[in-house]
Amino acid sequence: MTETPLDTAHAAMEAAPEDEPARLRFYERLADSELFLLLMEEARGDTLKPEVFDLPEASYTLAFDREERLAQFAGRPAPYAALPGRVIAAMAAGAGVGLGVNLDVAPSAILIPPDATAWLADTLSHAPDEVEARIEAFLPPAGLPDTLLTGLDAKLARAAGLARCAYLVAVRYDSGTKGHLLAIVDAAEGAEGALARAVNEALAFSGIEAGALDVGFFAASDPAAAHLAKAGLRFDLPEPPEQASRPAAAPGRDPEKPPILR
Repeated sequence: MTETPLDTAHAAMEAAPEDEPARLRFYERLADSELFLLLMEEARGDTLKPEVFDLPEASYTLAFDREERLAQFAGRPAPYAALPGRVIAAMAAGAGVGLGVNLDVAPSAILIPPDATAWLADTLSHAPDEVEARIEAFLPPAGLPDTLLTGLDAKLARAAGLARCAYLVAVRYDSGTKGHLLAIVDAAEGAEGALARAVNEALAFSGIEAGALDVGFFAASDPAAAHLAKAGLRFDLPEPPEQASRPAAAPGRDPEKPPILR
């Protein structure tokens, strides 16, 4: 079976146990991946009943990053729910159980104990603080680590259709303080919160202090946009995929209606 992105991130983490960025990248990949949660029975509406395996140290739900891997583990046709890893982590943390990933079927097999699952869910739930500040100058960015730039690029690449582009700039505020800003241009209506959380996650999983990067929203018609384009490092967001029709939302896809465990 072809190596998956989760396999690659897990191998990098295992090869360097003391490398904190490698560990964070694995958990970020886990959160961003679509996983297949093994269920005891078919989902009923928004209610899921996952298989729970009791081990001496803790109980675990099981998820796989490929349908074939889940089928191989189960050895029989088995019900499942396809959900983002972040949703499964939150569900497991809420139930006080750990998460077993790709057990017995892949090189990325790992048991994530309840405390680590709770840490992941907590990290993903953090929202940035809202503040107001007046910017005096936009300057070229400097001194930011490659891990953050890579993380931002990956997060924004998954935000198709949520904005036109973004610029990473250094800024000087009227208070005299200096910092860095990710200026997002022409954000879709209502997408500001999701984009700010994505940037916050890029910071968290890059091992960078949360206050190291601010997020601002600008219209392309704003006079500041020309200064951003001149000074900033540009990130282009993909166009949204075309869909002939909008499919019915599966359990866990609507952030306003998370699935219910029982």
